[in-house]
Amino acid sequence: MTLTDQTSGPSAAPAAAVDDLVTARLQQEIDEAAARGGGLVAVGPGVHRTGALRLRSGIELHLEAGAVLQFVPDPALYPPVAARWEGVARRVHSPCLYAEGEENVAITGLGTIDGGGAFWWEHRDELELPRPTLVGLHGCTRVVLRDVVLRNSPAWTVHPALCEDVSISGLRIHNPADSPNTDGIDPESCRGVRISDCHIDVGDDCIAIKAGTERTEERVPCENITITNCTMVHGHGGVVLGSEMAGGVRNVVITACVFRGTDRGIRVKTRRGRGGLIENVRVTGIVMEDVLSPFTVNSFYHCGPEGKLPHVGDRSARAVDEGTPRIRGLHLSHITATGVRASAAHLFGLPEAPLTDVSLHDVAVTFAEDPVPGAPEMADGVDPVAGEGLRLGFVHDARLSGVRVHGARGEDLLLEQCERVSREVAGR
Repeated sequence: MTLTDQTSGPSAAPAAAVDDLVTARLQQEIDEAAARGGGLVAVGPGVHRTGALRLRSGIELHLEAGAVLQFVPDPALYPPVAARWEGVARRVHSPCLYAEGEENVAITGLGTIDGGGAFWWEHRDELELPRPTLVGLHGCTRVVLRDVVLRNSPAWTVHPALCEDVSISGLRIHNPADSPNTDGIDPESCRGVRISDCHIDVGDDCIAIKAGTERTEERVPCENITITNCTMVHGHGGVVLGSEMAGGVRNVVITACVFRGTDRGIRVKTRRGRGGLIENVRVTGIVMEDVLSPFTVNSFYHCGPEGKLPHVGDRSARAVDEGTPRIRGLHLSHITATGVRASAAHLFGLPEAPLTDVSLHDVAVTFAEDPVPGAPEMADGVDPVAGEGLRLGFVHDARLSGVRVHGARGEDLLLEQCERVSREVAGR
């Protein structure tokens, strides 16, 4: 079944009237196809203005080339649903495209999904509920997102939470560089996620792997994640683990990607009180250009209300408890970073829970000729620097081999309370 264009043509003009919306008709097509056991619901070329839509099991929503699904920025069109927002179960505005507890759900095609984000960004502090995500999938199994263009998301763009068997490929995600909290792809407490061949240009983290906070009741890990053949532009980080990691993040492989203009490249962030374990992360075959710092691990992340508590930034050892985060098994190899500004790496565990089992192999970092200072990480006591070498703190059992640092302003390697660091670092 194909939805034909309602607003295209030389005489068409934008309007806010409810009767201009295709919401009811498109939702009816989705529901009727699901009642028949599933099938393809196609959106034909042209502009189709709509409010929130709910996907069902067995449905493939297919946007043909030239189709634009334009989500109208009116809060009344996104009724409240129960979902996770930054790790916490609460009422939020419905995602533009939403599914809960469904199986075999797909969004495909060469068309465009536009979230109308400008209104939501401008009025975000006036809203009673959190903004919609563009694609929000909660508790779903066997999800496919393929080839569509996603732009102007009100908040996070693609947010699968508590899902299993998720395939994301060929997406083009475009949000303005200054748009707030418009992460590209954020799998949260999911299992079996495959992200490939995507181009992500956003105003926050390009890909962020999450697993809940200290306020999350269900501590469910995010695990078995592969990311390959992606390009990532702008944003606070290329691939980020955390800071929501209370349920744990494990078994992550990142290969054959290009990062350009992301503040950080590979980034891990957490803090005391959050708990959780990050382990078994392998990154290989990455090229970065014009980044603040290519590799950061920050166990003192101070953003958000809980980040302002005194224990978060304390650099002395504290008692280990269930809120102590742990990070181990981080392996980086065959990576080139050019035009680096702040630091070659900033890797910090906690004094009571050091970062362990770390390796950097065949890594080349070249600083910009006149780098602009910047803080490598968001933590108390981390001041802006320019051209700083690899700084490791509270790290045990690290192996550095074939690491080249070009253009550092000072030592190529700086160690703070580290143990058993095998190093082969050359500079010029």
